[in-house]
Amino acid sequence: MKVLLHRTVERYLDRLNKSDRDRFNEAFSDLEKEPPEGDIRPYEGSKDVLRLRVGNYRVIFKYVENKILVTHIEPRGQAYKKKTKSKRG
Repeated sequence: MKVLLHRTVERYLDRLNKSDRDRFNEAFSDLEKEPPEGDIRPYEGSKDVLRLRVGNYRVIFKYVENKILVTHIEPRGQAYKKKTKSKRG
């Protein structure tokens, strides 16, 4: 399954240091495997949105037409504080 990154996610990754970017790229490759690998769980309060733990970060994503759409990457503390429907769907 192919992983697609939202534009805001791409910009966020560009600001990170190389080691963190490499960690996320490895996590995205694990998501593309069948079955997906990693610490994947449903995102709090949502049925179709999932979260992947990558160290102290949370990758928020959902399945869209046989693709994985990554909508947000946030530090762990912020990922659960601000849940808005406009951002997470």
